[in-house]
Amino acid sequence: MPKNLAVVILNWNGRNWLEKFLPGVVRFSQDADIYIIDNLSTDDSIEFTQTHFPTVKIIRNHQNYGFAGGYNEGLKEIKNEYYCLLNSDVEVTENWISPVLDLLEKDPSISAVQPKILSFNHKKQFEFAGAAGGLIDNLGYPYCRGRIFDDLEEDNGQYDDETEIFWASGCCFFIRSKDFWDQNGFDERFFAHQEEIDLCWRLINSGKKIFYTGKSKVYHVGGGTLNKQSVQKTYLNIRNNLSMMLKNLPFPKLIGLLFFRLCLDGIAGIYFGLKNGFSHLWAVLRAHFGFYAQLPGTWKLRQNHQKTRFYQSKWLIFKHFLGGR
Repeated sequence: MPKNLAVVILNWNGRNWLEKFLPGVVRFSQDADIYIIDNLSTDDSIEFTQTHFPTVKIIRNHQNYGFAGGYNEGLKEIKNEYYCLLNSDVEVTENWISPVLDLLEKDPSISAVQPKILSFNHKKQFEFAGAAGGLIDNLGYPYCRGRIFDDLEEDNGQYDDETEIFWASGCCFFIRSKDFWDQNGFDERFFAHQEEIDLCWRLINSGKKIFYTGKSKVYHVGGGTLNKQSVQKTYLNIRNNLSMMLKNLPFPKLIGLLFFRLCLDGIAGIYFGLKNGFSHLWAVLRAHFGFYAQLPGTWKLRQNHQKTRFYQSKWLIFKHFLGGR
């Protein structure tokens, strides 16, 4: 019989990360089954795992499906009640699992939970990817408690609460397996970036809740696959964000907001180009072309996921601009 929880690490040529962080996962996850889903690595990460961690189960994908497709493919073989999708560059801590499972078992309407995510390199600082729980503003831009754009807060206990959020970070993402598959998993067209936000939005539209708990914490290196200055990351984030909005926004807000966002993206592209080079401006343009190319398929998916509710965030990003931040 499988245990209630499967801790599942997606791997692609991540021998160094597994060597550094897998010992802690094994040590502090005694009540969970641990899996590696391998996206057709060409290094010796799987041989290393089999030699040094024989209790860790290996699932081999037949190609590199990316983050979204890689998990969708590999999770088909895992039958546990709960999944924890864990990045390979995450350091877990003692008792990191119990507070999350307590929330899931206490309230069946909670579908997904994330812990407090701190920076591995700056232990008192929140980490970019998730921080203290994800929110989204009225323009569709995702941000976090503890992180607005690149502005990261120090952890002084201000987010030691347990609270409902809009999206849980994919770097440490606990979810009921039934709810994952009821939504057909991640949108594989995203490949990587913002697929967990899209999934959380679909779950909320179906009446489920997403939660954060500050009683559990992990440390994330970040940028293990694509760093923050990656042109490909710029492309994926913008393309996927536009597709996510088209799929999930109610119709009265859709047209005007999408047009406004396309204009803002043009301004952002000029800024990226001046700051990081022409390749980033071109990435923004490619992202728009990619969004248009996916538009017919996104519109079909919209019919399954969109509801009348649109999440209204507690804080707007423009308030931070107006406040001099």
